Amino acid sequence: MNGEEEFFDAVTGFDSDNSSGEFSEANQKVTGRIDLDSSNSSRTGKSGERPPRENGVQKHRTALPAPMFTRSDFSVWSILKKCIGLELSKITMPIAFNEPLSFLQRITEYMEHVYLIHKAALQPQPLERMQVGSCVWWRPGKPFNPLLGETYELVREDLGFRFISEQVSHHPPISAFYSEGLSQDFVFHGSIYPKLKFWGKSVEAEPRGTITLELLKHGEAYTWTNPTCCVHNVIIGKLWIEQYGTVEILNHRTGDKCVLNFRPCGLFGKELHRVEGHIQDKNKKKLFMIYGKWTECLWGIDPSSYESFKKQERRGDHHRKARLDVGPEIASEVAGDAADDVPMAQETVPVIPGSRLLWRVNSRPPNSAQMYNFTSFTVSLNELQSGMEKTLPPTDCRLRPDIRGMENGNMDLASQEKERLGEEQREARKERAKEEAEWRTRWFRLGDNPHTGTPDWLYAGDYFERNFSDCPDIY
Repeated sequence: MNGEEEFFDAVTGFDSDNSSGEFSEANQKVTGRIDLDSSNSSRTGKSGERPPRENGVQKHRTALPAPMFTRSDFSVWSILKKCIGLELSKITMPIAFNEPLSFLQRITEYMEHVYLIHKAALQPQPLERMQVGSCVWWRPGKPFNPLLGETYELVREDLGFRFISEQVSHHPPISAFYSEGLSQDFVFHGSIYPKLKFWGKSVEAEPRGTITLELLKHGEAYTWTNPTCCVHNVIIGKLWIEQYGTVEILNHRTGDKCVLNFRPCGLFGKELHRVEGHIQDKNKKKLFMIYGKWTECLWGIDPSSYESFKKQERRGDHHRKARLDVGPEIASEVAGDAADDVPMAQETVPVIPGSRLLWRVNSRPPNSAQMYNFTSFTVSLNELQSGMEKTLPPTDCRLRPDIRGMENGNMDLASQEKERLGEEQREARKERAKEEAEWRTRWFRLGDNPHTGTPDWLYAGDYFERNFSDCPDIY
């Protein structure tokens, strides 16, 4: 592990190895019991109870077993300033800075808008299929770093897909995933290993790895990489997030390409969360324009109408031509002199007449603020239903005792288990080094992406045959 990765681990809590215990007293200072709200408990039920079914469809929980532990009294700087001169790899971050999900479960949030993939598969024309996109509103909360060999599966018959992911590498940390439509209309797969940079007050994650979507009935494959993500005020102040960079989605059969520009925040936050782009054919002729915010909504319109509006906008009379689409409020308070100011709210998207709505963010449940800002989809990701232990492999995230402890509000137990798992992982790596044994992945293999020819982690198959006899005991 190089110094850059070590520092990011220390700052963000993605402590792949950083559970040495040399700063374990920090964990004790931020842990504490949470009184469970009785109404909340009765609504969600105990872990392991089977949710009720409605019209033959299984219902999922609508709240977590315990509300989020308050972080208002703690800052990363209050911990790091006591560690000046120490090796950053020796710092253990308090568990209160995490959220009760593994990064493998965070990846699964791609599937929250799977209805768009189903919709794209039904479109008769390539341009219409390209117009249908999806978006994930990344939260500034920090998921648990997956252990090597950790897995996560999600089968949602109501949404028409099943999903499997595995932590295939520890240094560098690489997460591979594979999903398929239950009606055999799509295959969605990829691997994620961001390049991390620490800039003093912010952490920037530069995307690495290819994302691939195959629409099977049309014989089409689309590939892209994610935009750069930056979390501000990791040391002091109010966390806020932005994405920026250019994303190019290529249709390998037709040569059509969707080019999306994620705008950096800019002065006074004017461009915060904004996206502008277009779809072009293989001869680079623009066929369709896309604009909006990745946190709110995306709209599409023909190029001539878009250019006409932009000319009016430059003349200053665009307010007579566009209606305002009001989106979610963005925090506008200032975090202090030592922090990056949180941008002022820019709550409206000018909607050009003749535009078509392509996507809108799902509204969050009313108790989302007490549940780590989870969506209704995310709330269900760590749900352990009755009998599920018998069908899951022993490596599934739902069985991680530190995540389970945090979700249930037992921060002391979660902190202890997190430290124990980190220590066991280090010892296992030392043993492999002594024996000169390499780690063997179970469900993915390293190969070449069939569409780009670049190195990629590919699904090896057979997971849903459920032969888990040779799975390692990592918990």
